[in-house]
Amino acid sequence: MPRCSETRACDLRGLKVQAGGDGWGEDMTQEAERHAGADGRALLLAAGLADLAVSTAGSALGTVRGLLRRSDAAELAADAERELLARGRLVRDRYAALPPAHLEILAQQALAQKSADDARDA
Repeated sequence: MPRCSETRACDLRGLKVQAGGDGWGEDMTQEAERHAGADGRALLLAAGLADLAVSTAGSALGTVRGLLRRSDAAELAADAERELLARGRLVRDRYAALPPAHLEILAQQALAQKSADDARDA
């Protein structure tokens, strides 16, 4: 557990960190960063990721609660299903469609050109 004083300075396992501004560790000196090493950096990254996950989950839960309280929840779910189906079709069409056959296009263009030349000559 970090030991913190009223000046918002903490001693994390011998690593002195001075809090400043909006959050802890923003004003960490370069010397303290060097002493933290890879373990300290990994710990800070994991703590930041955990905080992000908790706040995101909380926001999502609040949104779901709000949606469940709506009187038109069934209609909203049907709209969401239609939209997801439409998006799925777009993705399928974008990635599953085969490109046109190059030689087939050239043959059609040659045939069209020959027909146009024949019509001009006649």
